[in-house]
Amino acid sequence: MNLPASMFVIRLASLGPDGMALFPFILVKQANPGPVLLNHERIHLRQQAELGVVLFYIWYVLEYLIRRLQYGQHYQAYRNISFEREAFANEENLAYLKSRRWWAFWQYMRE
Repeated sequence: MNLPASMFVIRLASLGPDGMALFPFILVKQANPGPVLLNHERIHLRQQAELGVVLFYIWYVLEYLIRRLQYGQHYQAYRNISFEREAFANEENLAYLKSRRWWAFWQYMRE
């Protein structure tokens, strides 16, 4: 999954978040997204490849709902989803995906 930065990146100015991974595409709000945002979304693509897109999003939504009950606020719930915790923790390490083990998000389930 080592694709060139511009491959499969689609700009949607009306997108709510700055970026979103929807295998095999990365959707971005702004033209010329930075390498950290692209790396964050590529981490999500890897997670989706492991689980399959449908299971990834089912898990994502269910975990969000659990975290929302746990934290009571949208932003805290979002930041504590295991997939997001892994992506945020490693987004600045542009070499992360080269050494990332399969199912690495699992270690971020603990809270």
